[in-house]
Amino acid sequence: MEGLIGKKVGMTQVWDATGRQIAVTVLEVGPCPVIQVKTAAKDGYVAVQVGFGSQKPHRLTKSAVTRYTQAGVAPCRMLHEFKPDAGEAFAVGQAIDVGMFDGVKFVDVQGVTKGRGFAGVVRRYRMAGGPKTHGGHSKNRVGSIGARDLPGWVEKGKRMPGHMGSVSRTTQNLTVVQVRKEDNLLLVAGAIPGPVGGVVFVKKALKKG
Repeated sequence: MEGLIGKKVGMTQVWDATGRQIAVTVLEVGPCPVIQVKTAAKDGYVAVQVGFGSQKPHRLTKSAVTRYTQAGVAPCRMLHEFKPDAGEAFAVGQAIDVGMFDGVKFVDVQGVTKGRGFAGVVRRYRMAGGPKTHGGHSKNRVGSIGARDLPGWVEKGKRMPGHMGSVSRTTQNLTVVQVRKEDNLLLVAGAIPGPVGGVVFVKKALKKG
């Protein structure tokens, strides 16, 4: 299958066979029960809808609870669809674990970055700001935002203060260091977007085999 839902556990370090230290991000991937199998004949496309995490039934609508009951699985916190590989077949209620990444060398991880709230240009875009001494009165400000003459307006795309973070980002081609089936853990080299505990979507790398 294309990928699975997971959760960012944190970062640590491991050593490879040569004794080289590697900084890794620990991801709890699966087990993800299959909630629905979509087919081209019935739904117009092929996909497998899986769930992740537990959710209290009273926090869901009755129709959502009925779907989980019919699938024979406990209510899930998150749902997502992935494309199955050619020749793969899945059944409703089947659990897919991190073992599907055995033999996979690279993955793409999609997550939501940490929200920083309203931020100025110095923090948001790492601008230098104005002079801090010698009578400078423009410290952490944006400075000039447009021409006095034509065009006399602020151009589109001008970097200015505003909301920072809390956007979807994908880190591509992360090396898979270890797959620990007994703990449902996937260790990948490097950092990924989002806070500890954040939900992520782990997919087989699109650009690398």
